[in-house]
Amino acid sequence: MIPIRDDNPAYSPPIVTVALIAANVAVFILQFLQPPELQAQSVHTWGAIPARLLRGGDPAAWLTVFSSMFMHGGIVHLAGNMLYLWIFGNNIEDKLGHLKYLIFYLLCGVAAALGQTLIDPSSEVPMIGASGAISGVLGAYILLFPRANVMVLIIFVFIRFIAVPAYVVLGLWFVMQLSGILGASSSGGGVAFMAHVGGFIFGLATIYLFRPKRDVLRRGWPA
Repeated sequence: MIPIRDDNPAYSPPIVTVALIAANVAVFILQFLQPPELQAQSVHTWGAIPARLLRGGDPAAWLTVFSSMFMHGGIVHLAGNMLYLWIFGNNIEDKLGHLKYLIFYLLCGVAAALGQTLIDPSSEVPMIGASGAISGVLGAYILLFPRANVMVLIIFVFIRFIAVPAYVVLGLWFVMQLSGILGASSSGGGVAFMAHVGGFIFGLATIYLFRPKRDVLRRGWPA
């Protein structure tokens, strides 16, 4: 089930979302213009490595939590993340405003990296990708716009486009991440599923802290 678009219009230009997509694409191009050996070196230099984060003595290690959010392991990895960011990010940016949205996005990425670090603190494998930060955006979306329709492409024994409520699309996505944690623990999988879960939960838990006060009054959300 691949999301294609939603029917949830945004009323302000998604400046930050577009800038984030552009930054991710630019970093990806720079990554893959390097010789293969330098590509691997850059991933280990700028990717977030749990054991390195917890070792201490290297404050610069924590900068990799941010640099890792803009690196990807391949075109499919990049394309999938940017598709989700484009579909769901513009509405969260519209709701929060540009600056709050950027702060929220980056904090979701930090929470995602910490979630994966806590579950696998001895890992020397670099974490890269925007999916942790984007997971926080998805958590915010399912809480703020649960009934927005999302057009998805279903590929099974047939190929069909259908409209599905956001809470179904993103709820199934979250269940898949939880299942991935169990599968990875038994197979040593290379996807940081706990980063996805951590980012999503952080987005759910904190989105109301970032919401504008005018929405609290209009919708009757708890202050």
